[in-house]
Amino acid sequence: MNRAFWLAALLLCTLPAFAADHLRIGSKRFTESYILAQVLAQAAAPHLQQPPEVKQGLGNTAIVYEALRSGNIDLYPEYAGTIALEILKSDKPMTLDAMNRALAPLGFGAAIPLGFNDGYAIAVRGDDAQRAGIRTLSDLAKHPELKLGLSNEFIGRADGWPGLAGKYGLPHKPIGLDHGLAYDAIANKQIDAMDIYTTDAKIGHLKLAVLKDDANYFPRYDALVLYRLDVPGKFPQAWAALTKLEGSIDENAMIAMNARAELQGAAFDVIARDHLAGSKPAADAKSRNFAAKLFGPDLGRLAAQHLGLVAVSVGIAALIAIPLALLAFPHPRSRAVLLGATGLLQTVPSLALLAILIWLVGAIGLVPAVIALTLYALLPIMRNTVTGLTEVSPGLRDAASALGMTQGQRLRLVELPLAWPTILAGIRIATTIAIGTATIAAFVGAGGFGERIVTGLAINDSDLLLAGALPAAALALASELLFELAAQLFARRGSTP
Repeated sequence: MNRAFWLAALLLCTLPAFAADHLRIGSKRFTESYILAQVLAQAAAPHLQQPPEVKQGLGNTAIVYEALRSGNIDLYPEYAGTIALEILKSDKPMTLDAMNRALAPLGFGAAIPLGFNDGYAIAVRGDDAQRAGIRTLSDLAKHPELKLGLSNEFIGRADGWPGLAGKYGLPHKPIGLDHGLAYDAIANKQIDAMDIYTTDAKIGHLKLAVLKDDANYFPRYDALVLYRLDVPGKFPQAWAALTKLEGSIDENAMIAMNARAELQGAAFDVIARDHLAGSKPAADAKSRNFAAKLFGPDLGRLAAQHLGLVAVSVGIAALIAIPLALLAFPHPRSRAVLLGATGLLQTVPSLALLAILIWLVGAIGLVPAVIALTLYALLPIMRNTVTGLTEVSPGLRDAASALGMTQGQRLRLVELPLAWPTILAGIRIATTIAIGTATIAAFVGAGGFGERIVTGLAINDSDLLLAGALPAAALALASELLFELAAQLFARRGSTP
């Protein structure tokens, strides 16, 4: 059984390797990037033997670039300003030729300018801007009382808040917010200003005033494709099709596509298909109702991915934690060190742990997700194993020794059966934790119900968020029921594992 389990785990963790001949397209975690990834995929698909694999919503620039660097994706939509200032760490904007000269030693290239600029800007509510006379970023510096809510990536970027604040002498102390949630926050007057992408659909919808960059701080962020240099040779016909997209999307077209996703609830693949067909889409029907999102066609796939992540990670954690606890139990100092180390892992934020693991293993997807979930599952299993063994009466141990049992026999026939209900409770806790934590796997392209949550955050769709959260909660309740039945079964059979 153990051999079968390990083979299954190895197969699950190495599945991406079997897709190496696919064209793999990534995207960042915001509406426009989702749509552009679908445009690229659908343009290339007719010229490939197998449909391209689209890895949506992988995260911020650092994560998507790491996916490209490690070969987990082949290309993704990016922006000229981001490549120059954030990836290549240039202190000024670069021409496309200059970027390609700098990218070539890294094995990458930038090509296919899509035809629009999606720049950073700061926006405030229109009525506030008119009342206070705020029209430029220099004007913003005169109003330190305004509360800024900025995306965490913008706060940390080299071309983001630090440089902007220095350029204009902005005295504000911004708070970090998810980009999609910031629109709700500014509409509800919880913040007064936010960073926006100039092709965001909600700028006009919420009547926001975009402040003029009067000191010309922001470079142009022309949309293009960042790709691995071997892509044109591996997929020549698909690459030729992709090059025909050059100049095919202007700013108005991109704003309209973003609006269809965020305001009308159209699916990203439908938006991309309509754009490539060159037909003017009919007015989108109102967003699908909650039931349609909850029981959508992806429900089975996401459930299988979520269960797979939990089963593999908790299984591996049990195979590691229980033997280690058994070995360390007779040695109080070693036991304390082990419990302290596993407890320390619980304090590491999940997204930070995933980022570290992506850097360590050089991959996105299942491998870092399974490792992260396994590390989080170690503590409850190890702690409960130690607790269960501690609860075994010393008199029973002495009686077993008096009967001539060896230490191994005493452990197998007396201590483990008595400790098993407590050990099972630890596995139960670890499973519940893993079901909840597995939603973060979507941030690195490992699937599960987190896909809906991540997409819901990106387009600010609370129904889609719930459509991801509720099935995960249902899985947790189902696991509790199964473990309760298992505990009753073991109790009837005399508490033996």
